[in-house]
This record gives sequence, structure tokens and C-alpha cells, in this order.
Amino acid sequence: MIIVYLDSSAIVKRYILESGSEVVSEIYRKALNGELTLSFSTWNIGEVFGVFNKYYRIGWLSKEDYEKARYQFIGETIRLLRLRILRIVPVKTRLLIKTWHIIEKYHVYEADALQIVSAKYIGAHKLYTGDKQVHEVAVKEGINSIYLGQ
Repeated sequence: MIIVYLDSSAIVKRYILESGSEVVSEIYRKALNGELTLSFSTWNIGEVFGVFNKYYRIGWLSKEDYEKARYQFIGETIRLLRLRILRIVPVKTRLLIKTWHIIEKYHVYEADALQIVSAKYIGAHKLYTGDKQVHEVAVKEGINSIYLGQ
């Protein structure tokens, strides 16, 4: 089965209309049709909530849109897990240790390094990201990364 890893910036595009949202919607459609398995880290769940909250605080989302995005994300994540078409990568000490090399080599944040390590850990065929730096480092680390733009 093809495994597609989504970082937080890609997941957000599923629930908030941004550049690349149509690509992410197509990925979810393919997962629901049994054409691929989705994956992301446990870490991403908190980051996605943080982005929704930030967009609400700065006025990019109304209270209603914030709640809608939040509940859609929670509901869809639970549904995909029950359908066994989502594999969530736990944050494990051994994965965090693997981030250290990437942090020092590419001068990135641990959260970004964790995306790359998690995609490798799960055996992802592709990593989708809206973060140019994550994309560039992933490519250097031998991952088939797709940049969705900001």
C-alpha cells in the first residue's frame, strides 16, 4: 500500500482553504477510496490545533469557522483511524534521537526534523508539506517530498 505522509502545514490545507488545499483534498479522496494510506505524527495533531487557534486569534477565522475546522479535523481523524486508512506515528524517544542529526546538519527546528524522521519511520512513499524548508531538507534526506506552497 502507498503511504502518504502529511505534515501539519499540509493537514491544515484540508480544513482551511489555502494554496494546495485542492491537492490535499484529492489525497484524502484517494485514501477514502482505498488507493493509499495517510500518515502523520501525533505531534501534528497539536500543531494543527495551534494553527487553527492562531488563525482565530488573529482574525483569519471566525469563532464559527474555528470550531468547524477543529471538529472536522477531530471527526475525520477518528473516522480515518477506524477505517484503518490513517497511521499515526507516535512520538518516541528513538525518533526524537534521530532528529538530532537533522537538526544539527540542516539547522531546523526539532518539530520539522520530526516530520522527516516520522515519514522515514513509517516508510512513506511521499511527504506533502507547505513548508519550503521541510521540503528541501526532506529531499536532501532522500524523501519524495511534494511542496504545496504557502
